[in-house]
Amino acid sequence: MNDHKNIQSEKLSCKLQTLATVVYDAVQGSQGDTVALLALLRQLEQLHREIRDGVFQESLPVNRRQLYSLLKDIESEGGWPYIERMRLQAFLANLPQEAPEENSHEILQSDRSGMAD
Repeated sequence: MNDHKNIQSEKLSCKLQTLATVVYDAVQGSQGDTVALLALLRQLEQLHREIRDGVFQESLPVNRRQLYSLLKDIESEGGWPYIERMRLQAFLANLPQEAPEENSHEILQSDRSGMAD
């Protein structure tokens, strides 16, 4: 029985490594393409949500012994999985600083052109 679990664990580990390699390859191929990287992050978030709200919830423990085992695993293996979103302030902090006069002139021009529509 224990050998079966080890084999299953090794197979899962191999699949996860393959998955990570595919994601890293996609990241490398999208370097510098903010829209593509954002699409990748959205896809990963969607997969996380689908797994969490679907098969993961269906597999949650049904008794205290299983719950204890799950909590013990969560504690020993790095906690609860979480996909953090970038905060707007952190996003804005990465934007290059431009001359305020140039920006205000461009914004006024685009606002005026938008008002004609």
